[in-house]
Amino acid sequence: MNHTLRSMTLVLTCIASLSANADPKTPGTHKGYSTIDMTTAGMPKDVKMISVADLKQEFQGKAPFAVGFDIDDTTLFSSPVFYRGQQEFSPNSYSYLSNQKFWDKANCGWDKFSMPKHIAKELIAMHQQRGDSIYFITGRTGSKCHFTTEYLKKTFDIKNMHNVIFAGSSRTEYTKTKYIKQHDIKIYYGDADGDIISARNAGAEGIRVMRAANSSYKPIPKNGIYGERVLKDSQY
Repeated sequence: MNHTLRSMTLVLTCIASLSANADPKTPGTHKGYSTIDMTTAGMPKDVKMISVADLKQEFQGKAPFAVGFDIDDTTLFSSPVFYRGQQEFSPNSYSYLSNQKFWDKANCGWDKFSMPKHIAKELIAMHQQRGDSIYFITGRTGSKCHFTTEYLKKTFDIKNMHNVIFAGSSRTEYTKTKYIKQHDIKIYYGDADGDIISARNAGAEGIRVMRAANSSYKPIPKNGIYGERVLKDSQY
């Protein structure tokens, strides 16, 4: 992994994994398949694929509980935000990811260019119908504004909205874990390897949302590389 990619990892460890095989801090246990693999070759038999309908049936009769969502490439297709940020603050490099001015733009207005993912609409609607508490935990650097919170609330019609939690990133730890524990989250949905591991480290289940094949954030993670359950048709 070259120096540029290492720098990118420090900023977006919890947004996405830069390793084509697994998160650098935690080796994979299964083969895993990228969204591109699964689109071109079909659904592999050795990945535990589930649907929103499967989860709804599984949760039937259970008391409401807390669930968590990653933001980028999980609930929102936010590649336009990051593409714009790179063009404005550091063309041809990833140094913009260390620039607070970029994060303020992203968090305080540019998310209006982020498209909601269909799978997120389905999941959030299902969990709200059950009465579950919903938290958004992102590896982004935070800003002194609440635009993203309000945008998510309006976009997904969330009745009891909690402020977005900006966990930041770290070279040595999974920064989302403490927030998943703090809010007693039972299931955490995310597209990155770090999302799955963060959830497991907190005693929760990490369920993989497939990153879109056309996401600007490459390489695409290997779905199922930790033996986690993967949501069907969750790339969009």
